[in-house]
Amino acid sequence: MKRVRCPKCDNFITFDETKYKSGQRLVFQCPQCGKEFGIRIGVSRLRKTQKEENRTPAAAEQENEFGSLHVIENVFHFRQVIPLQMGENVIGRYMKGNSINCPIETVDPSVDMTHCTVTVSRDKHGRLRYVLRDGPSYTGTFVDNEILGDRERRVIEGGTLFTIGATSIILHTPEED
Repeated sequence: MKRVRCPKCDNFITFDETKYKSGQRLVFQCPQCGKEFGIRIGVSRLRKTQKEENRTPAAAEQENEFGSLHVIENVFHFRQVIPLQMGENVIGRYMKGNSINCPIETVDPSVDMTHCTVTVSRDKHGRLRYVLRDGPSYTGTFVDNEILGDRERRVIEGGTLFTIGATSIILHTPEED
């Protein structure tokens, strides 16, 4: 199964690509906004973006320098890996124009636009430290099946599973890899 995103409202449309030949053109109508748009099955003729062309192995390693969040696949979306940066990493549902820096592509209505924050810093020994706090959100943020209270901060480590809405996320740190 493949997914395409509506260029107008960012809604995902899923279809079975095995029923079509390479080079065939498909036209979709978004059930959410009614926009009609077309795609061509097969390899894109577009060249890589400048960022992808200039990417070195060192740059790829540096992208994961502060760890990453692995969003576990559920009924709302596919597995995603979101790299973390030093400072505040605001996590929430992806929506066009939303200014968060860790967007999760999902239609899960229980994930808020700005659901929670993971703050990455260094302790006095130079080790990375991860602190999770709720947004505040409507459905809450859960760590080890305990809900975080308002303004509560929880130090989390590599391998920690936390849940926002119906979506589970695992923190991966560079020390683990």
